[in-house]
Amino acid sequence: MTIPNLYDIPLHTLDGDPTTLGDHRGKAVLVVNVASKCGLTPQYEGLERLQKRYADRGFTVLGVPCNQFGGQEPGTAEEIQTFCSTTYGVSFPLLAKVDVNGEARHPLYAALTQVPDAAGEAGDITWNFEKFLVSATGEAVARFRPGTEPEAAEVTVAIEAQLPE
Repeated sequence: MTIPNLYDIPLHTLDGDPTTLGDHRGKAVLVVNVASKCGLTPQYEGLERLQKRYADRGFTVLGVPCNQFGGQEPGTAEEIQTFCSTTYGVSFPLLAKVDVNGEARHPLYAALTQVPDAAGEAGDITWNFEKFLVSATGEAVARFRPGTEPEAAEVTVAIEAQLPE
């Protein structure tokens, strides 16, 4: 299994500006496919608490809106930004909406879906709020399924292990 350099994959911010994970080089990054109208949407609260707790230690959450699961992220970029900031006070960066599965799967998710979870299962994203931890050197090191709360012990232990020295 060859995973491309995650830092080199072209991305776009929610505002449409070009970016890459390389813009976060030297930080641990929790990449999460997010949605505004999902039963798991309250996970934004835990994601924002992680952002506040670890941001000054070399960490960021990176939200990636996706509308592939039950049409639960139907909004425009502006609607997504407004919802996230007014409802959950989201301060972490959000990317442009992408597909995480299927023929139009974004290259970032083509790479990330090769990473197995704790049970050794890789493959398609199963639902909104699947989480991938990327090390400060750009390596995908952990995968957490949607039902895993952002502040669950296994997530925070993994983040703390990847914080830059």
